[in-house]
Amino acid sequence: MHALSTRARRTRSAYRRGLAGLAVTAVLLSGCSAAEDAISAAGGGDDSETTAPASAQALLKTSVKKGATDVPVDTELKVTAKDATLTKVTVSQPSGELPGTISDDGSRWTADDLLEPGVTYTVKSVGKDAEGETVRRTSSFTTETLTLDQQTYPSVAPLDGETVGVGMPVVVTFDIPVTDQAAFERNMHVTTTPKQTGIWRWVSSTEAHYRPKTYWQAGTEVSVDLDINGVDAGAGIYGQEDRQVDFSVGDAHVYEVNAQTHQMKVYSNGSLLRTIPITTGKEGFTTRSGVKVIIEKFDVKRMNSETIGIPAGSAEAYDIDDVQWAMRLTYSGEFIHAAPWSVGSQGNANVSHGCTGMSTDNAAWLYAMTLRGDVVEYTGTDRPMEPDNGYGDWNIPWSEYQAGSAL
Repeated sequence: MHALSTRARRTRSAYRRGLAGLAVTAVLLSGCSAAEDAISAAGGGDDSETTAPASAQALLKTSVKKGATDVPVDTELKVTAKDATLTKVTVSQPSGELPGTISDDGSRWTADDLLEPGVTYTVKSVGKDAEGETVRRTSSFTTETLTLDQQTYPSVAPLDGETVGVGMPVVVTFDIPVTDQAAFERNMHVTTTPKQTGIWRWVSSTEAHYRPKTYWQAGTEVSVDLDINGVDAGAGIYGQEDRQVDFSVGDAHVYEVNAQTHQMKVYSNGSLLRTIPITTGKEGFTTRSGVKVIIEKFDVKRMNSETIGIPAGSAEAYDIDDVQWAMRLTYSGEFIHAAPWSVGSQGNANVSHGCTGMSTDNAAWLYAMTLRGDVVEYTGTDRPMEPDNGYGDWNIPWSEYQAGSAL
């Protein structure tokens, strides 16, 4: 939707995924009518309402009253025909045209999208009566004005065109809470090739995740279609913009970490590539067990103990400017990274503050092959991974995950 607030938070795409400038012409659909909406077979100008004698009952009607104002943006616009067959419907506004479809029997035209806020639409309909005479209707209406605070915008991960690991969930974050989550979820579609069963889970009123029942199959193509523009989110909020994101799933990388044996086994597509000596969290800083997913990667990252609650000046404090090959696993601060300072303990003792450390050479090798969304399965500790501390979706049983859907 077009924002009418002075606060610039985001830029809209060209009206509904590049439709601006297209003259949307639909051919053939179905419906009913009202006498006050009739337009003559003789033609007539905009908003004229005369009827040719030979086709007195031929009527075209728009579902929104001519001249209406403050029309809700979640209105589904329709044009119907009585004793006539629609041949063309064009709905325009200053930024582009509204696409739609005419039914096979020519009795109804239905808009493919909902409406934009604060704009005037002009509806031009053309049909044929039973004697083949042309019937026309032109009408206009204006939609309600919405500020940015009345619209919620969806951000999506993965990014369009990204290749991710087999554990990557689809993560949709809304900048304003969605109260009617069922209405939104009905318009949030995920299709995959090959087909895999999956479902949405609402983490909160501002975040929804989608995952398949098991890890994605390597090589899967995924299409995410958030058709929420104009959808009523509840509490006076509406969807601001549709989003279309397509991504690919790469090789099946699964890393198995055992905190008791101090080893990481690196698998790709089921084949063991390397066993890496590692160290994990020492007493008081136990590394979580469970399924973790790579969230983000940094070739160099500063790591400061204050970010995980260890105060500066304490015996456990640290501040390292240039930690190499760092890959985030949790929001709380667990990473896989190069730890040249602990090579002597790697493979035989846990000495870290919760991260998984390895030699610089092993870290560089692992970093080079790793994708966002790759899976790291941890065992050997009594501290469980929290489902919402990162992409922890795989720690939730499937039946419980399904219960998180709004549908």
